[in-house]
Amino acid sequence: MESWVPLMDIFLNSPTPETEASLWLQQFFGATSSSSSTPITTSSFIALLTKPCSVTSNGSSSSPATKTVMFIQTLPAFVQSRILSFLAFEYKRFCGRELCRLARDLMSDDMVSDFWVQRAARNLLDVLSDSNYQWISGLTLDSEEHKVDEEFEYLPGWIKDTVSSDDDLLLPWLPISLDELNPRKFCGVCELEEDEESASDVGESVENEVNQIQDCPINVPLQSEIENMAGGLREQIMNFESSFKTVGLAHEIRQFCLDKGGDSFAILGLVEPWKADDETASVLISHLSNGSEDELVWPSQVLCSVLLPKLLVLEEPASRVLVSAMIEYCKIHQRAAVYALLGPLMLRREGINNPICDVVTRIVKECLHPAHVSAFLQKLLCGGEDERRFICLPHHQCLISNELAWTESLFTLFQNILNHNVHFTQDSVDHMVYRVRELAERYTKSLKFGNFLLCLANKCSPALSSHKLLLIDAVEHTNTIVTKSILLKLASL
Repeated sequence: MESWVPLMDIFLNSPTPETEASLWLQQFFGATSSSSSTPITTSSFIALLTKPCSVTSNGSSSSPATKTVMFIQTLPAFVQSRILSFLAFEYKRFCGRELCRLARDLMSDDMVSDFWVQRAARNLLDVLSDSNYQWISGLTLDSEEHKVDEEFEYLPGWIKDTVSSDDDLLLPWLPISLDELNPRKFCGVCELEEDEESASDVGESVENEVNQIQDCPINVPLQSEIENMAGGLREQIMNFESSFKTVGLAHEIRQFCLDKGGDSFAILGLVEPWKADDETASVLISHLSNGSEDELVWPSQVLCSVLLPKLLVLEEPASRVLVSAMIEYCKIHQRAAVYALLGPLMLRREGINNPICDVVTRIVKECLHPAHVSAFLQKLLCGGEDERRFICLPHHQCLISNELAWTESLFTLFQNILNHNVHFTQDSVDHMVYRVRELAERYTKSLKFGNFLLCLANKCSPALSSHKLLLIDAVEHTNTIVTKSILLKLASL
């Protein structure tokens, strides 16, 4: 394990883990440490990740339960997703069968509840799949056998061709005969049905939680005692006296919503914490959590009842005290930030404006990993209506649409995200190009639109090659100081 410490440090702290890990592996490939005789290879790295480890978890029973998991599952969730992203980035250097087994095991394990780990595992499987359709032209009755023979760890054809048919040994110095070389003994053929079943489970736990929150009954009448207590809390929120009293009020609201087993979504709708001033809201958001609640439901309800309503109607730059509290909260509750803040803000019915653009940019840069942002944008741009379901109180659903409203500020936001080195998937780029072609005539003199196109051409040039002519046609409809620069860049694709 000692020889892998520098690589793990890269995954833990590096802002560009995929590139640095690739360079490190290339530099130290084949090296051994003084305390270990195992060389640093791709196979030994996979062996480390899949090494069985015993962990103790507190289940529903009083006695702790011991379960055997892979070593990678003992690492923090964001480190797991970074490792899987690196494996997808360097998949050609690894055994495809081992990568497939690792991704499938992570996706099927009940302990893997983190959305981004499952998303990265599915992305790894997608990279390993045959996506160029070349298998159709070569499809024969023995195509499957031919595919197995070309597996990662088997002898290349030039060695097999040098062996004469009457030789007993495959190579003189190896104690193995040609008859004994049967790849099927060592290769577990992956079942297509199992892969499809595992892939369909990615993200289901998170989506089910989101659907459960949204589908909870809102108009169910509450007891008069609960309504009276909620009214009292609402009055206290509106009358800020001191930070000390607001901290006590935050604990009282949390106990009222969670500890008494009530419908916290409906109770928060009665308390109306979004009507508090920014200073009160910053204290509430900082003290409504104590770290023991679940990862998504309650943090999402806090965000969509305290911060989201304020940001949806934001017309001026948000106050520093409110933004600081929001950033600190979103750093801790990243999944809740995506489902209860970023999603609803970007789906604002009137489209985002400059103040909202600044807020979303801060969250993206300071709270989320670029891979998480990329997955979120793909869902937002290319997903269906069910995939774009986010968490919001009924009071504010009228401010949110099911589709993106394309504004100049939205193009500025996408430009900021691209400059933050977020990788846009091919699907996301395709959708953006389609929208650019539609909107080019509307924003003929918009410098924000032009700057976005120039940034898109610089950052996503490999994904734009198939759209070159369409983009040139769209850019020719614009007339800004960057139009010629965009056309020159597109011409070089």
